[in-house]
Parts: sequence; structure tokens; C-alpha cells
Amino acid sequence: MRRSVLCIALFSAVSFQSAAAGNLADFKRPLAIPFDKVTPYSLQLATLGKMLFFDPRLSGAKNMNCASCHNPSFGFEVPVKTPVGAANTHLARQAPTILNVAWTTSLFWDGRAPTLEAQAAGPITAAAEMNGKLDQIVADLRVISDYDSWFKQIFPDKGATQETLLAAIATYERTVVSAWSPFDRWVDGDQTAVSDSAKRGFELFTGKANCSVCHTGWNFTDHKFHNTGLPTNDIGRASLEPNNPKALHAFKTPSLRNTLYRGPYMHDGSLATMEEVIAHYESGGVEGPSRSDHISPFFATDHEREDLIAFLKTLTPEQQDLLLPTLPN
Repeated sequence: MRRSVLCIALFSAVSFQSAAAGNLADFKRPLAIPFDKVTPYSLQLATLGKMLFFDPRLSGAKNMNCASCHNPSFGFEVPVKTPVGAANTHLARQAPTILNVAWTTSLFWDGRAPTLEAQAAGPITAAAEMNGKLDQIVADLRVISDYDSWFKQIFPDKGATQETLLAAIATYERTVVSAWSPFDRWVDGDQTAVSDSAKRGFELFTGKANCSVCHTGWNFTDHKFHNTGLPTNDIGRASLEPNNPKALHAFKTPSLRNTLYRGPYMHDGSLATMEEVIAHYESGGVEGPSRSDHISPFFATDHEREDLIAFLKTLTPEQQDLLLPTLPN
């Protein structure tokens, strides 16, 4: 039986007249968070996972939590080129946002984790990231009376284990959904929700600039891996697909939701502003046999660039509320 949680608003189908508006249906938001074929949702489980997500006791030195790299104030990323891990050194890659990961088909920039449960274990146990040991974390949680009690209530046959720990974190992460934005209200039929400049930017996004070939659907990602011509020594997806010539330097298409909060951009945080991102795509980047066939230079006027930025701004809600949990002693 399919389990789901209602999202924060409902979509009403509307017909639109302009050519650009005719594409809006392709960006319609879903009505519910998918929980089929994964850990069944419960409010208690998601709440437990939220506490664990913000609890520094999951790190080796008890000084970092998942939010250290996935900060809600910055679109669940960090506002620096790349995060600083447990070894007090910058990581090689930017932290991907966890916004809307319930709809994500593979995790990390190279897609190496097939599920959120598998993804959650990676940063916690990586020596350069949180440097935690799952067996020790579980042992620590069992001696914290509130955690021990909650795990036993939610998982009466298991209690706190590595499996239930990761299931709780993954369940919380699936509930992290970007709030309704001006763009969504435009899709919903409110023609005044976005400016004329943003509407022109949408036409550019879905037209000459070719952005929507990869940034598709309501979450603005095709969930695929592309070499976008960014100068890098990181082999990206090729670590998993060494025989695929297009996988070299290819990284997963990121969502553009809440993008204003999420700079710097790209897998390595090398582009500080969205203006730099647009300039990169205008240039076509570094040519090479593995560069995506979708990438080719294009020319935009200053006004068109302003329109494109105006459109991208509409993907960020005016407010994204998150109450921090109270952690047990």
C-alpha cells in the first residue's frame, strides 16, 4: 500500500495561453512525498531522524552533525566553496542539498549511493567528514535513556541498531521539501506571482539557453550525470562507469530549487555566483570528448541575463521555516 505525506499545498490544473506558459505543466509539483518501497513513514520516526540529523554525537569528536554540511539556512548546503570536515580540511566536493531528495533516484554527485539509507552512512563514517563509527554511535544512543526509549517504541523488535539509525535519518530527509515559491504560484495560475522579466527568463531557460534539457521537471533535474565543461581533475561518474566515455568528469544535475540560498555552485563550489554559472554555460566550458552533447555556447544580452536571474529567483520561496529539535541529554 502506498504511503505518502501531503505536501504544503495543492496544485490546481490550469490552462495557459502564451507559448512559454504552455511549458509550465512540465514543472507541476507533485502532491505528496513518495514513501512507497522505502521505510514506511511515521511522524515519530521522522522526528527521531530529525533529532539525529542535528545531533553532534553522531560524529567521532562529537562536534559535527549532518547540518554542519547541510545547513538549512543555506538551502541545506554551506556558503563556502566546499565544507570543512572532521580533519579540519576542505572536502573535495560541495555538499549536495538534501532538499527534495525523496524524489532523487541516486545520491551524491557521482550517484554512488542507491538509497538515502545508504547515503546517510557515508558522511557519518567517512574519516574526512564526520569520522563516526556506527557501532559506537549505536552503543552511545542506547545509554541515552530518551533515545533508547524512542527507538524501542518505534522499532519494538530491534531498538537502536545501525539499520534503524539510518532508517530514521533517511525518513527525516525525505520530509525536507522546498516550500511553495513564486514560480509554483505562477504554475498554479497566478499570473501576478512572477514579474514579466522572470517570464521572459523562463522562455530563455526553456529555449535558447537550453537549460531545461537537463534541469527538467518540478525539481529541475533529470537525475542524470553530465560533463558540463567545467575545468576539473575529478573524474566524477567515471569512478562507477569506467567504460562509459561520457562519464568522465560527469556529475549529477543538481536541483535549482532554493538556488539563491545555495551558492557557491557546481560540484566543487568553483563558481561563486549564479552570474558566473550563466557565463560558464554561455562559453560552453572546456571542450572534450566527454563533454555533454547538450552543452554548446550561446549568446545572451545583458537584459536576457537579467531576465534569466529573475526567473531563477522565483524558484526560491519567500520563507522556508524549520524548527530545530530539542536533543535528549
